[in-house]
Amino acid sequence: MKAKDLSDRTTEDLRELEKSVANDRFQHRFKNFTNRLDDTSLIRKARRDLARVKTILAQRTAAVEPKKD
Repeated sequence: MKAKDLSDRTTEDLRELEKSVANDRFQHRFKNFTNRLDDTSLIRKARRDLARVKTILAQRTAAVEPKKD
């Protein structure tokens, strides 16, 4: 998932995606712990995708909030 593709999505869509990717990350970690995960790189990919989504959401909230003096 690319950051440019994520920036084109709406904020509500990104929040739903954040929940979905966080759930996927949990599932991958759980499967790895029980030795049922074949491709362990999925954990790293999910972690980075989640970070990308959270970064874009944080940038949007920082842009909307007014500066406090």
